[in-house]
Amino acid sequence: MPLDLWEHVKKHRIVVAVRGIAPEQILPAAKALYDGGIRMLEITFDQASPTCLTDTPAAIRQVRQAMGDDMLVGAGTVMSPEQARAAVEAGAQYLLTPNLDLEVIAAARVLDVPIVPGAMTPSEIAAAWKAGAALVKLFPAGCLGPGYIKAITAPIRQVPLLTMGGVDETNLTEYLALPCVVGTGIGSAIARKDLIEAGRWQELTALALRYTSQLTGKEGAE
Repeated sequence: MPLDLWEHVKKHRIVVAVRGIAPEQILPAAKALYDGGIRMLEITFDQASPTCLTDTPAAIRQVRQAMGDDMLVGAGTVMSPEQARAAVEAGAQYLLTPNLDLEVIAAARVLDVPIVPGAMTPSEIAAAWKAGAALVKLFPAGCLGPGYIKAITAPIRQVPLLTMGGVDETNLTEYLALPCVVGTGIGSAIARKDLIEAGRWQELTALALRYTSQLTGKEGAE
């Protein structure tokens, strides 16, 4: 049985996306985020990097082997079936895309792994859900705004949404309270490269705690 991603996102609420992290820093960064209450990590493919097909799976494998199921690890910015396969073979437990790509969704279904496609319009959201998405990533949520989300979700309340792009500690609870929104993805607002590159792990943990402490009904760091 594939991971029940909807239930995990409803429980943990925040998926932290990390991008362009050096191999020797990915594991201490993941552990620091875990200490701050983060339980879901997205390790992204850097489409501009010629080695992303090996780098991202290697990072996924490293975190999965070290942390097991303590941290749910997914692959982000998945833009081809080849990347989907490489990520799953490395241990990715779910996939996220920045766009609606039916070929990638189909590949995820063959691989029996939940996928969260990116979408912006009601048509894209409905199409992603119909194609088999576990949730749909509304992106870029910050540019669209809460008013847009309230307006479009009235006729598609059956589709669970993960907001991403522009969510930070000042508006976290506002976005999580919106109709259909079961969780949010947050990138550099939590996974700050200056902290990670300098190895300031306690500060990274403290930053994560500023977010997770705002959540209601969350167990936090166990």
